[in-house]
Amino acid sequence: MVKAFVCNNIAENCYVLSSNGEAAIIDCGAYSDRHWEPIKQYIESESLTLRYVLQTHAHFDHVYGLCFVERDYGLHPFLHQADEVLYEHTNEATMAILGISFPNPLPPIGGYLFDGQKLQLGDVEIEVIHTPGHTPGGVSLYVEKESILFSGDTLFAGSVGRSDFPGGDFDTEISSIRERLLTLPAQTVVYPGHGPQTTIQHEKSCNPYF
Repeated sequence: MVKAFVCNNIAENCYVLSSNGEAAIIDCGAYSDRHWEPIKQYIESESLTLRYVLQTHAHFDHVYGLCFVERDYGLHPFLHQADEVLYEHTNEATMAILGISFPNPLPPIGGYLFDGQKLQLGDVEIEVIHTPGHTPGGVSLYVEKESILFSGDTLFAGSVGRSDFPGGDFDTEISSIRERLLTLPAQTVVYPGHGPQTTIQHEKSCNPYF
């Protein structure tokens, strides 16, 4: 099951993926307790055991809420090692783009995600697909059993992620999408980092970048 929460001033999508009583938070962008509390309340109301905190990438709007996860559940985020530098310089990036300091202390990295890795969550497996371009360590998270994909800021409904931030590369991003995502089954539902959900079939047919 997937539950979406729209967080922070950039309308970032934070997801709770659950299966058989276990849950993973994907891209916790909760800027403050006001954004975090609905996520926590959902986890508790569904009696879910939180097992993972997973990052599709390390941009500031996707990591705002990691301090709350650490505070309330003691969990640290997993991300691709190629995004570790971005994670370590989150405050500088926030200052450069928004002109403000990052509001919350970031917890230590709990572990690394790598291409082809499979994480067991309840009755399903989450497969890590390395999709660089938006960031060097960008990943998409694929759950074959449920035909769902969390694409982060790599693939959006009708668009693709920006590649003009440090570490971004447009040609790499387009190749990642063509070779790693659009080859997935057409019925796969795509949950992006911003905006509405879509499907692989729709993006292959209608996305102007392809």
